[in-house]
Amino acid sequence: MRKQTILMLAAAMVAGAIGGAVFAPTPANAVAREIIELQASVTQLLQGQQQMQTEITQSFAVNKTLLDQLSDTVNKYNASMATLQKSVQDLQANSGSRLDSMGTQVQGVSDNVADLQARIGKLDQKLTDTQNLLQSIDAKLAGNAPEASPEPSTSGTPPAGGNGPGPATNAPAGAPPPSADVLYSDALRDLTGKRSDLAAQEFGDYLKYYSNTDLASNAQFYLGEIAYTEGKYADAVAAYTKVIDNYPKSFKLASAHLKKALALLELGEKTAAVRELRSVVRLFPNTDEERRARAKLKELGITA
Repeated sequence: MRKQTILMLAAAMVAGAIGGAVFAPTPANAVAREIIELQASVTQLLQGQQQMQTEITQSFAVNKTLLDQLSDTVNKYNASMATLQKSVQDLQANSGSRLDSMGTQVQGVSDNVADLQARIGKLDQKLTDTQNLLQSIDAKLAGNAPEASPEPSTSGTPPAGGNGPGPATNAPAGAPPPSADVLYSDALRDLTGKRSDLAAQEFGDYLKYYSNTDLASNAQFYLGEIAYTEGKYADAVAAYTKVIDNYPKSFKLASAHLKKALALLELGEKTAAVRELRSVVRLFPNTDEERRARAKLKELGITA
């Protein structure tokens, strides 16, 4: 369009010059000189137009190259996004078991801390009782109090062989069982040391002799954890169910519901598993177990 305009302008100028030369009463030499100057101007206009066309062509080529590079960059970006999306999908597919394992490890550490705190509280009470006893003995010694005759036992357990009362626990014939603290500590040590068989036996002994202590529900829960880790999902479900049924005030209750659901999924019992997961969401809001239950339900394509 611009080229046509320039040509029309040049043609108009030439026509005007020729018309002026024909009709104006100017000398022939002056007309010839004007025509020559006009031709030179037209030539310059045509050269300018050609140069402008060359610049436009070059600019178009540069822009096309930039567009090709941009298109290639976009294609590479799309390919990278597709690869990243596939990696995310693979990670989501494999993250369930990893998160469960990691959650179990973190939970084990948290449980160990809670167990240690409970035991420290008991030891502190025992130390206080011991100090009070020592102070009482010191007071008696300082006052030269006469030795009092031993009081009869009020535990209802007759003396064993005339040497004093027998053990307070219902131990089998022979050596008495280890104390609750020792037995539980040994079981935890063997559990964290990957000695599952020995830990299961020790937790079982703990429940046998000390089923009414504060840590009994923990021992029952860890029996479920051992079975789950070994792939014995039916045994794991049974162990977690005992925690739920026998220890309704246990701080392992939410974890027991959650892990029971995961074990049920491994057994293919999806309906029962979903029921347990929804129980976790309903009964234990704002907990890590609730968040994990929601994530598992979402993974299954089910609303909470």
